[in-house]
Amino acid sequence: MDELLVIGGFVILAIPVAVIYLLVAVSGLRRRIAELERAVPDASATPSTKIADVAPRVPETSPDTPWTPATQTDETDAKDPIAQPAAARVIAQRKAAKADPPADVPPAGPTMLMRLGSWVVANWFYAVSALSLALAGLFLVQYGIENDFFPPTARVLAALGFGGALIAGGEVIRRRFGDSDDSASAYIPSVFSGAGLVSLFGGIAAARLLYDLIGVEAAFAGMAAVGLLGVGLGWLYGPLLAAVGVIGAFTAPLLVGSTVPATSWLFVYFGVVTAVGLGIDTIRRWAWVSVLSLALGFVMGWLTVLGGGTDLVLGFQAHVVVLAVLAILIPARSFRPDHDGVLISAYLLDLKGTKPAFPTLLALAAIIVTSASIVWSASAGAEPFWMAVLSLVILGLAITYWSLGAPALQELALPPVLAVIAVIAIEGVETGPVVAAFAEAYAVTVEADFPLAVTLLWGVGLLLSAVAALRALRAGLSLAWGLAAALIAPTIAIVLELTWAPAATLGAYSWALHAIVLAAVMVSFALRFARVDAPDRTRASVFVLSALASITFALVLILSLAALTVALAATVLVAAWLDRQFKLPLMQIFIAVGVAAVGARLVGDPGLGWALDAPLWEMVLAYAGSLAAFVASLWLLRGMERRTARIMLDTAAWSTLGVLVSLLLIRFLDDVLPGHNTDSHWAMGLFAVIWLGLMLVQILRIEQLGGVLAWVRAALALIFGLVGFGALGLGMSLLSPLLTSWGDQVAGPPILNTLVPAYLLPVCLLAAGAWRVRHRALRWGLAIVAIGTGVYWAFATIRHLWQGPVRMELTHGFLQPELYSYTVAILLTGAVLFYQSLARNATGLRRAGLVVIGLAVAKVFLIDISGLDGLVRVLSLVVLGLSLAGLAWLNRWAQMRHPQN
Repeated sequence: MDELLVIGGFVILAIPVAVIYLLVAVSGLRRRIAELERAVPDASATPSTKIADVAPRVPETSPDTPWTPATQTDETDAKDPIAQPAAARVIAQRKAAKADPPADVPPAGPTMLMRLGSWVVANWFYAVSALSLALAGLFLVQYGIENDFFPPTARVLAALGFGGALIAGGEVIRRRFGDSDDSASAYIPSVFSGAGLVSLFGGIAAARLLYDLIGVEAAFAGMAAVGLLGVGLGWLYGPLLAAVGVIGAFTAPLLVGSTVPATSWLFVYFGVVTAVGLGIDTIRRWAWVSVLSLALGFVMGWLTVLGGGTDLVLGFQAHVVVLAVLAILIPARSFRPDHDGVLISAYLLDLKGTKPAFPTLLALAAIIVTSASIVWSASAGAEPFWMAVLSLVILGLAITYWSLGAPALQELALPPVLAVIAVIAIEGVETGPVVAAFAEAYAVTVEADFPLAVTLLWGVGLLLSAVAALRALRAGLSLAWGLAAALIAPTIAIVLELTWAPAATLGAYSWALHAIVLAAVMVSFALRFARVDAPDRTRASVFVLSALASITFALVLILSLAALTVALAATVLVAAWLDRQFKLPLMQIFIAVGVAAVGARLVGDPGLGWALDAPLWEMVLAYAGSLAAFVASLWLLRGMERRTARIMLDTAAWSTLGVLVSLLLIRFLDDVLPGHNTDSHWAMGLFAVIWLGLMLVQILRIEQLGGVLAWVRAALALIFGLVGFGALGLGMSLLSPLLTSWGDQVAGPPILNTLVPAYLLPVCLLAAGAWRVRHRALRWGLAIVAIGTGVYWAFATIRHLWQGPVRMELTHGFLQPELYSYTVAILLTGAVLFYQSLARNATGLRRAGLVVIGLAVAKVFLIDISGLDGLVRVLSLVVLGLSLAGLAWLNRWAQMRHPQN
């Protein structure tokens, strides 16, 4: 009874196939008859020569599919057009019209999505037929499993036999009726053969995964044989067979083994199927086949590892690396790729130019996905971590070697290197098992073996740098390879320092020794490239920069705070000396970075807080030593075209000098005066000098250097300015001796007292900034603030002169001599402005003098007359009158001397 059911099932399965075939055949016959009826009158009235002109010879290409436009024709031009069948002539005329559009109006070709939609609408029954037949072979195996009807061997043989029968049937139909677009049996052979391939793959997968009837070797050989068969059929058939075969082969394990746990053997299976798809593409050049195969290969790999857990991570990492290698080698049909053409970076810089070749883009996508997949899986344990590092290093080395014969692959070595750095960083940030074991190496006993994890990773960076340096000596992107060689190893060392903290386990000196060895290697590279590139020293400069950075890194590990700051400044001096001696223009980069690093240490970490509390000799060593290094470096670069370095050094020297003087004054006043150095009017003034000086440095660098860092410098200038003006505002308000007693009393004799650092020094700094800055609005702003602060200082100084430190607050009122002194000060200021206007022939200064004199007049008549009495009032009016008379005479004389003004 069961046998009859099986036979009945086959009969029922054959019914839709037969119906589909008959429908297609009748439709094709009906169309050909209609074309014959329309063409008979034309054939009798049209000369043969005209018909021959209409139907020229067009080479046969791939059949019309959703992915390729219709361009092929029948090879009927060898015969006399009149002797050909009418239907064939009509078809030839129609295709010739399609193949030769008018030259003046080139038609816009449909997109791939439009072709796919049109094909599916017209041929959806072929897709359904292929799906039905493919599922039939797979469900045949599943039926045997569920009902235990056939023994395992018979189930597998049934699936294989069914697949073979479908392929044989498709081949018979192709040979007898054809598979071209104009034949009635179009796509039928592809449907049958594609479904047969799916059934064959499913049978082999079932034999291995479900029943364990064959070993890994036999299963691999069987899949390879089916894969070769698929490649051969793909050569003979159209893209539909490739689509059916590839998609069906990838989904077969999901159907026949849905109840079986995922195993590493699936990675081998999916790798073989991917290779089959890439092989079909390399023969027929259907790019979509490669994209489809690679995409499904990666997706099925992810699904497998997600379903199998951490036990499959190692197999997954090997799987994705193999896919990347296949994506590079199979399109090239060689173990030595020959990818050529436009570089991806060149295309990205000019998106309107020629695009890179498809094999290059395919390899790029595969390598990026592979690198990301390995980074994602590396944190699954210690073994996956080391497997990830090893896989990425091998992939990077292979791409570097292949790029010698495939120039377009040069940039593809970057993703694996970045992935190595990411794997190391993630392991450290997440405190993975490898970094945890490294940190606990000496937790039990100090006599434990030396932990090699960090040293091995440091060696990986050194290996990648060495390989990049060797590649830089060959033709290609020589400067880019040189930069990679100089950056990879130091970058990995910095990532290890930031995320693994090796010094805590190895000790600062042991870890610093790694950096010194790295510096020695970079020096050897610099010597090598100096000889090779002479007289050009660009690449040698890159390696010198890397060596200096490595030395600096070692110094950071072993020196104290003050010594480290001086050492960093010394490396800036060394860079300037090397540039002077060997003409290394790229030393400007190190000088600029070094100046910024030293400035960050002087102001930020350990910064001003450390400078206020550290021993005086250490503070002086750090700031004075840095200042000396900056000045000496500036002297070494004299006469050289090093604009960036000179501006950085010049501004850094002035700002360091200002910070040093301010810190010395703060510490001196803090020692000789009572109170604390952070809550007094003079401390606020000195803090304002420091931060406003840093603000002016950034503004000057923006104006003179510009570049991509302008916005960063603008942000820094804004922050420094807010802090500086905030400190100045506190000194003039909450901590001002004129308003409150919170900011300590004024100390010192008249004029030369603590009001000078509180207000006069900021005035001088702001005035210097208004003189140096070129931006008009900034100049006016700085000048106005400087004038206002100067007036504040003058007022406070005069009040201190008459009231003393105890009665400085305005609540104590004014003395008559004090009010008179303000009048005299205003008149003297006006006189000075008048004198300067005469000396410089400046109308603006003379007008400013008039304004000041007007203020003096207003003060006398509005304040002094009511506030003074006796001879003091008389004296004030007399002085005002004589002063105004003298100034009026001067103004008249100046107008007669310069009538044009």
